[in-house]
Amino acid sequence: MQSIQLKIEGMTCGHCVAAVEKALDRTPGVVQRSVKVGSATVEIDPARVTPEALMTAIATQGFTAQVA
Repeated sequence: MQSIQLKIEGMTCGHCVAAVEKALDRTPGVVQRSVKVGSATVEIDPARVTPEALMTAIATQGFTAQVA
C-alpha cells in the first residue's frame, strides 16, 4: 500500500467533500480515504491505480488536485 496526500483546490463545503469521496470510491485501487475541505489522504494499491488517476477522478467533479 502507498499513502498519498493530495491538495485539492476549489472545495468549499461538505457537498464538495462528498463529491470527492464519491469519485475516490469509484476509483479501483483506492483502499482507504480521508477527505476534508482542501485535501485528501488516500491509501492506494499502486498496482491498480496511479496518483494521476486519482487527480483525474477528482477533476471529473470539478476540482483541481495535486500531490502535496
